[in-house]
Amino acid sequence: MAPPIMGPIVADPARQKVAAGTPQNPNQGHDQQRIPRWLERAELFLRVLLRMYIGVAVAFAPWLPLFWDHNPLFAQFPTLSVYAAHGAVRGLISGLGLLNLWIAFRDAIRHRDG
Repeated sequence: MAPPIMGPIVADPARQKVAAGTPQNPNQGHDQQRIPRWLERAELFLRVLLRMYIGVAVAFAPWLPLFWDHNPLFAQFPTLSVYAAHGAVRGLISGLGLLNLWIAFRDAIRHRDG
């Protein structure tokens, strides 16, 4: 006699329940360690400083002839040089730099200690 064909195994939801006293998260019962305030402020300062530096560099790079017009990458790819010479492309790149500056200032001004 052939064994009966069994359907898919369905887990019993009653068995999946966790006992009432055990926490779901293993870290839930332990005290969470908080990051020191000085470390949060140092991270904020470095993040804002880095974003400001990158923002200024990206905003002004397209308008510096030494960096933009005499770029070895543009010399190697003349087609790219044609597109990079357009004012709209330079403005778009400068806009990304200004956006980065805006994000840096917003982070510096709106930061709240929690």
